[in-house]
Amino acid sequence: MTAGTSPGLDALGLNERALDIADAMEESAAALRICVTRLPGGARVIDAGVQVNGGFDAGLALAEICMGGLGTVVYSPLQIGDRAWPGITVWTDHPAVACMASQYAGWAISVGSFFAMGSGPLRSHARVEKELFGKLEYAEEAGHGVLVLEGRSLPTDEVAAWVAAKSGLDPARLTFVIAPTASIAGGVQIAARVLETGLHKMETLGFDVRKVISGMGTAPIAPVAKNDIRAIGRTNDSILYGGQAHYTVRASDEELAELTVKLPASASSDYGVPFYDIFQRYGGDFYKIDPLLFSPAQVWLTNATTGRTFSAGQFNPAVLTASCYPTG
Repeated sequence: MTAGTSPGLDALGLNERALDIADAMEESAAALRICVTRLPGGARVIDAGVQVNGGFDAGLALAEICMGGLGTVVYSPLQIGDRAWPGITVWTDHPAVACMASQYAGWAISVGSFFAMGSGPLRSHARVEKELFGKLEYAEEAGHGVLVLEGRSLPTDEVAAWVAAKSGLDPARLTFVIAPTASIAGGVQIAARVLETGLHKMETLGFDVRKVISGMGTAPIAPVAKNDIRAIGRTNDSILYGGQAHYTVRASDEELAELTVKLPASASSDYGVPFYDIFQRYGGDFYKIDPLLFSPAQVWLTNATTGRTFSAGQFNPAVLTASCYPTG
Protein backbone atom coordinates (compact mmCIF):
# COMPACT_ATOMS: atom_id res chain seq x y z
CA MET A 1 0.00 0.00 0.00
CA THR A 2 1.44 3.39 -0.98
CA ALA A 3 1.71 6.30 1.43
CA GLY A 4 -1.43 8.34 1.78
CA THR A 5 -3.88 5.69 0.58
CA SER A 6 -6.73 4.13 2.51
CA PRO A 7 -7.00 0.44 3.32
CA GLY A 8 -9.20 -1.75 1.20
CA LEU A 9 -12.56 -3.35 1.79
CA ASP A 10 -13.20 -4.33 5.42
CA ALA A 11 -9.50 -3.98 6.22
CA LEU A 12 -9.89 -2.37 9.62
CA GLY A 13 -13.16 -3.79 10.93
CA LEU A 14 -14.57 -0.60 12.43
CA ASN A 15 -17.94 -2.14 13.24
CA GLU A 16 -16.40 -5.18 14.89
CA ARG A 17 -14.15 -2.99 17.03
CA ALA A 18 -17.07 -0.75 18.01
CA LEU A 19 -19.23 -3.79 18.73
CA ASP A 20 -16.65 -5.02 21.26
CA ILE A 21 -16.82 -1.66 23.05
CA ALA A 22 -20.63 -1.68 22.98
CA ASP A 23 -20.72 -5.21 24.38
CA ALA A 24 -18.38 -4.13 27.19
CA MET A 25 -20.69 -1.19 27.92
CA GLU A 26 -23.66 -3.54 28.25
CA GLU A 27 -21.73 -5.80 30.63
CA SER A 28 -20.93 -2.78 32.84
CA ALA A 29 -24.26 -0.99 32.41
CA ALA A 30 -24.88 -0.39 36.11
CA ALA A 31 -21.40 1.01 36.72
CA LEU A 32 -21.63 3.23 33.64
CA ARG A 33 -25.14 4.43 34.61
CA ILE A 34 -26.50 3.51 31.19
CA CYS A 35 -29.55 1.54 30.10
CA VAL A 36 -29.56 -1.20 27.46
CA THR A 37 -32.81 -2.32 25.82
CA ARG A 38 -33.90 -4.35 22.80
CA LEU A 39 -36.51 -3.08 20.38
CA PRO A 40 -39.24 -5.49 19.17
CA GLY A 41 -37.35 -6.03 15.91
CA GLY A 42 -34.20 -6.99 17.79
CA ALA A 43 -32.09 -3.83 17.54
CA ARG A 44 -30.09 -2.94 20.66
CA VAL A 45 -30.34 0.58 22.10
CA ILE A 46 -27.72 1.84 24.55
CA ASP A 47 -28.97 4.97 26.31
CA ALA A 48 -26.03 6.96 27.68
CA GLY A 49 -27.91 10.06 28.78
CA VAL A 50 -31.51 10.37 27.57
CA GLN A 51 -33.38 8.66 30.42
CA VAL A 52 -30.30 7.96 32.56
CA ASN A 53 -27.42 9.99 33.96
CA GLY A 54 -24.63 8.31 32.02
CA GLY A 55 -21.31 9.89 32.91
CA PHE A 56 -17.65 10.34 32.11
CA ASP A 57 -16.83 6.66 31.72
CA ALA A 58 -19.77 6.23 29.35
CA GLY A 59 -18.53 9.30 27.47
CA LEU A 60 -15.10 7.76 26.85
CA ALA A 61 -16.67 4.57 25.52
CA LEU A 62 -19.07 6.56 23.35
CA ALA A 63 -16.22 8.64 21.90
CA GLU A 64 -14.19 5.55 21.01
CA ILE A 65 -17.24 3.89 19.43
CA CYS A 66 -17.68 7.01 17.29
CA MET A 67 -14.14 6.44 15.98
CA GLY A 68 -14.79 2.78 15.25
CA GLY A 69 -12.31 1.64 17.90
CA LEU A 70 -9.42 3.21 15.98
CA GLY A 71 -9.00 6.21 18.28
CA THR A 72 -7.91 6.51 21.89
CA VAL A 73 -9.52 9.06 24.21
CA VAL A 74 -8.28 9.91 27.71
CA TYR A 75 -9.02 12.66 30.20
CA SER A 76 -6.36 15.31 30.70
CA PRO A 77 -6.41 18.70 32.47
CA LEU A 78 -5.87 21.71 30.20
CA GLN A 79 -4.68 25.24 30.92
CA ILE A 80 -6.39 27.79 28.69
CA GLY A 81 -5.69 31.37 29.65
CA ASP A 82 -5.77 31.68 33.44
CA ARG A 83 -8.33 28.90 33.93
CA ALA A 84 -7.76 25.16 34.39
CA TRP A 85 -10.24 23.09 32.37
CA PRO A 86 -11.18 19.43 32.43
CA GLY A 87 -10.33 18.12 29.00
CA ILE A 88 -9.66 15.24 26.68
CA THR A 89 -6.72 14.11 24.60
CA VAL A 90 -7.56 12.06 21.52
CA TRP A 91 -5.28 10.39 19.00
CA THR A 92 -5.44 8.03 16.04
CA ASP A 93 -3.04 6.54 13.51
CA HIS A 94 -5.88 6.17 11.01
CA PRO A 95 -7.34 9.68 10.89
CA ALA A 96 -9.11 9.55 7.52
CA VAL A 97 -10.88 6.31 8.38
CA ALA A 98 -11.47 6.80 12.12
CA CYS A 99 -12.59 10.42 11.82
CA MET A 100 -14.17 10.79 8.39
CA ALA A 101 -15.41 7.25 7.63
CA SER A 102 -16.72 6.75 11.17
CA GLN A 103 -16.76 9.68 13.62
CA TYR A 104 -18.09 12.39 11.33
CA ALA A 105 -21.84 12.91 11.87
CA GLY A 106 -22.73 12.82 8.20
CA TRP A 107 -25.82 10.59 8.04
CA ALA A 108 -29.17 12.30 8.66
CA ILE A 109 -31.56 9.82 10.30
CA SER A 110 -35.01 11.22 9.59
CA VAL A 111 -37.98 8.91 10.18
CA GLY A 112 -41.40 10.42 10.87
CA SER A 113 -40.97 12.84 13.79
CA PHE A 114 -37.59 11.34 14.71
CA PHE A 115 -34.43 13.16 13.62
CA ALA A 116 -30.80 12.74 14.63
CA MET A 117 -27.44 12.96 12.94
CA GLY A 118 -25.78 9.56 12.75
CA SER A 119 -22.09 8.92 13.25
CA GLY A 120 -20.02 5.85 13.92
CA PRO A 121 -18.86 2.86 11.90
CA LEU A 122 -22.20 1.80 10.40
CA ARG A 123 -21.68 4.72 8.02
CA SER A 124 -18.73 2.88 6.43
CA HIS A 125 -21.01 -0.08 5.71
CA ALA A 126 -24.14 1.79 4.59
CA ARG A 127 -22.15 4.42 2.63
CA VAL A 128 -25.18 6.61 1.98
CA GLU A 129 -22.76 9.56 1.74
CA LYS A 130 -21.58 8.43 -1.67
CA GLU A 131 -19.43 11.44 -2.56
CA LEU A 132 -17.46 11.37 0.70
CA PHE A 133 -16.85 7.62 0.68
CA GLY A 134 -15.88 7.81 -2.97
CA LYS A 135 -13.11 10.25 -2.00
CA LEU A 136 -12.03 8.16 0.98
CA GLU A 137 -12.07 4.93 -1.04
CA TYR A 138 -13.01 3.08 2.13
CA ALA A 139 -15.80 0.55 2.61
CA GLU A 140 -16.79 -2.26 4.94
CA GLU A 141 -19.07 -5.24 4.64
CA ALA A 142 -20.02 -5.73 8.27
CA GLY A 143 -22.12 -8.42 9.90
CA HIS A 144 -23.25 -6.07 12.69
CA GLY A 145 -23.52 -2.29 12.52
CA VAL A 146 -23.01 0.30 15.27
CA LEU A 147 -24.50 3.78 14.90
CA VAL A 148 -24.13 6.70 17.31
CA LEU A 149 -26.95 9.23 17.62
CA GLU A 150 -26.85 12.67 19.21
CA GLY A 151 -30.39 13.36 20.35
CA ARG A 152 -32.97 13.43 23.12
CA SER A 153 -35.42 10.85 21.74
CA LEU A 154 -34.58 7.16 21.81
CA PRO A 155 -34.78 5.42 18.42
CA THR A 156 -37.95 3.40 17.84
CA ASP A 157 -38.51 0.13 16.04
CA GLU A 158 -39.56 2.20 13.01
CA VAL A 159 -36.22 4.02 13.08
CA ALA A 160 -34.34 0.72 13.36
CA ALA A 161 -36.26 -0.72 10.41
CA TRP A 162 -35.45 2.34 8.30
CA VAL A 163 -31.73 2.19 9.15
CA ALA A 164 -31.73 -1.56 8.52
CA ALA A 165 -33.23 -1.08 5.08
CA LYS A 166 -30.72 1.63 4.19
CA SER A 167 -27.76 -0.45 5.38
CA GLY A 168 -28.91 -3.88 4.20
CA LEU A 169 -28.66 -5.41 7.66
CA ASP A 170 -31.32 -7.13 9.72
CA PRO A 171 -32.52 -4.87 12.60
CA ALA A 172 -31.30 -7.48 15.09
CA ARG A 173 -27.79 -6.81 13.77
CA LEU A 174 -27.91 -3.14 14.74
CA THR A 175 -26.70 -1.35 17.87
CA PHE A 176 -27.66 2.27 18.51
CA VAL A 177 -25.78 4.30 21.12
CA ILE A 178 -27.34 7.63 22.01
CA ALA A 179 -26.71 10.62 24.28
CA PRO A 180 -28.12 14.15 24.16
CA THR A 181 -25.86 17.15 23.63
CA ALA A 182 -26.76 18.40 27.12
CA SER A 183 -25.40 15.37 28.96
CA ILE A 184 -22.06 14.37 30.40
CA ALA A 185 -21.41 11.59 27.87
CA GLY A 186 -22.67 13.74 25.00
CA GLY A 187 -20.31 16.57 25.91
CA VAL A 188 -17.34 14.21 26.10
CA GLN A 189 -17.94 12.61 22.71
CA ILE A 190 -18.28 16.05 21.09
CA ALA A 191 -15.02 17.31 22.60
CA ALA A 192 -13.36 14.18 21.20
CA ARG A 193 -14.27 15.39 17.69
CA VAL A 194 -11.50 17.99 17.77
CA LEU A 195 -9.41 16.05 15.22
CA GLU A 196 -12.43 15.25 13.08
CA THR A 197 -13.45 18.91 12.74
CA GLY A 198 -10.02 19.81 11.37
CA LEU A 199 -10.06 16.91 8.94
CA HIS A 200 -13.55 17.78 7.76
CA LYS A 201 -12.43 21.34 7.09
CA MET A 202 -9.43 20.02 5.14
CA GLU A 203 -11.82 17.94 3.03
CA THR A 204 -14.08 20.96 2.51
CA LEU A 205 -11.06 22.96 1.33
CA GLY A 206 -10.28 20.25 -1.23
CA PHE A 207 -7.32 18.64 0.54
CA ASP A 208 -7.00 14.85 0.34
CA VAL A 209 -7.35 13.79 3.99
CA ARG A 210 -5.81 10.40 3.19
CA LYS A 211 -2.48 12.25 3.22
CA VAL A 212 -2.89 12.78 6.98
CA ILE A 213 -1.19 9.78 8.55
CA SER A 214 -1.63 10.48 12.29
CA GLY A 215 -3.30 13.01 14.53
CA MET A 216 -3.46 14.06 18.17
CA GLY A 217 -5.62 16.76 19.69
CA THR A 218 -6.96 18.22 22.91
CA ALA A 219 -10.14 20.06 23.82
CA PRO A 220 -11.81 21.25 27.03
CA ILE A 221 -15.01 19.52 28.14
CA ALA A 222 -17.85 21.99 28.42
CA PRO A 223 -20.02 21.93 31.55
CA VAL A 224 -23.48 20.46 30.96
CA ALA A 225 -25.90 23.15 29.80
CA LYS A 226 -29.54 23.60 30.80
CA ASN A 227 -30.83 22.50 27.40
CA ASP A 228 -29.56 21.05 24.14
CA ILE A 229 -29.49 24.35 22.22
CA ARG A 230 -27.27 25.92 24.87
CA ALA A 231 -25.19 22.75 24.93
CA ILE A 232 -24.67 22.93 21.16
CA GLY A 233 -23.20 26.38 21.75
CA ARG A 234 -20.88 25.33 24.56
CA THR A 235 -19.65 22.12 22.95
CA ASN A 236 -18.89 23.85 19.67
CA ASP A 237 -17.07 26.65 21.49
CA SER A 238 -14.88 24.12 23.30
CA ILE A 239 -13.36 23.20 19.93
CA LEU A 240 -13.59 26.57 18.15
CA TYR A 241 -11.96 28.53 20.98
CA GLY A 242 -10.16 25.90 23.06
CA GLY A 243 -9.32 22.99 20.78
CA GLN A 244 -5.93 22.19 19.32
CA ALA A 245 -4.99 19.57 16.75
CA HIS A 246 -1.61 18.23 15.61
CA TYR A 247 -1.52 16.37 12.30
CA THR A 248 1.35 14.50 10.67
CA VAL A 249 0.97 14.69 6.91
CA ARG A 250 2.66 13.47 3.73
CA ALA A 251 2.37 16.42 1.34
CA SER A 252 4.58 19.19 0.02
CA ASP A 253 5.64 22.07 2.23
CA GLU A 254 3.92 24.42 -0.20
CA GLU A 255 0.60 22.58 0.19
CA LEU A 256 0.86 22.61 3.98
CA ALA A 257 1.86 26.26 4.22
CA GLU A 258 -1.17 27.25 2.15
CA LEU A 259 -3.52 24.90 4.00
CA THR A 260 -2.47 25.83 7.54
CA VAL A 261 -3.55 29.46 7.42
CA LYS A 262 -7.04 28.43 6.28
CA LEU A 263 -7.60 25.74 8.93
CA PRO A 264 -8.18 27.40 12.32
CA ALA A 265 -11.65 28.54 13.32
CA SER A 266 -10.33 32.12 13.36
CA ALA A 267 -10.06 32.02 9.54
CA SER A 268 -13.88 32.19 9.37
CA SER A 269 -15.82 35.45 9.11
CA ASP A 270 -18.23 34.14 11.80
CA TYR A 271 -15.45 33.68 14.36
CA GLY A 272 -15.22 35.75 17.54
CA VAL A 273 -18.40 35.38 19.60
CA PRO A 274 -20.03 32.42 21.38
CA PHE A 275 -21.57 29.92 18.98
CA TYR A 276 -25.00 30.31 20.58
CA ASP A 277 -24.95 33.99 19.57
CA ILE A 278 -23.94 33.08 16.01
CA PHE A 279 -26.74 30.53 15.90
CA GLN A 280 -29.29 33.13 17.02
CA ARG A 281 -27.93 35.67 14.52
CA TYR A 282 -28.91 33.33 11.70
CA GLY A 283 -32.33 32.54 13.13
CA GLY A 284 -31.36 29.05 14.26
CA ASP A 285 -30.43 27.97 10.72
CA PHE A 286 -27.19 25.97 10.81
CA TYR A 287 -26.88 26.13 7.05
CA LYS A 288 -26.45 29.92 7.12
CA ILE A 289 -23.37 29.65 9.35
CA ASP A 290 -20.04 29.72 7.54
CA PRO A 291 -19.13 26.01 7.19
CA LEU A 292 -15.45 26.94 7.50
CA LEU A 293 -16.01 28.03 11.12
CA PHE A 294 -16.09 24.45 12.38
CA SER A 295 -12.46 23.63 13.18
CA PRO A 296 -10.03 23.74 16.11
CA ALA A 297 -8.73 26.99 17.56
CA GLN A 298 -5.11 25.97 16.90
CA VAL A 299 -3.64 23.62 14.29
CA TRP A 300 -0.18 22.23 13.61
CA LEU A 301 0.74 20.40 10.41
CA THR A 302 4.02 18.48 10.40
CA ASN A 303 5.43 17.28 7.10
CA ALA A 304 6.52 13.66 7.64
CA THR A 305 8.98 13.96 4.73
CA THR A 306 10.73 17.27 5.38
CA GLY A 307 10.17 17.56 9.13
CA ARG A 308 8.85 21.12 8.85
CA THR A 309 5.89 22.14 10.99
CA PHE A 310 3.37 24.84 10.09
CA SER A 311 0.99 26.30 12.66
CA ALA A 312 -1.82 28.82 12.87
CA GLY A 313 -4.57 29.97 15.20
CA GLN A 314 -4.79 30.66 18.91
CA PHE A 315 -6.93 29.96 21.95
CA ASN A 316 -9.62 32.48 22.79
CA PRO A 317 -10.18 32.03 26.54
CA ALA A 318 -12.43 35.08 26.81
CA VAL A 319 -15.07 33.74 24.41
CA LEU A 320 -14.71 30.21 25.77
CA THR A 321 -15.29 31.36 29.34
CA ALA A 322 -18.19 33.62 28.35
CA SER A 323 -19.87 30.65 26.67
CA CYS A 324 -19.28 28.01 29.32
CA TYR A 325 -19.35 30.09 32.50
CA PRO A 326 -21.60 33.08 31.82
CA THR A 327 -21.96 35.59 34.64
CA GLY A 328 -25.26 37.10 33.56
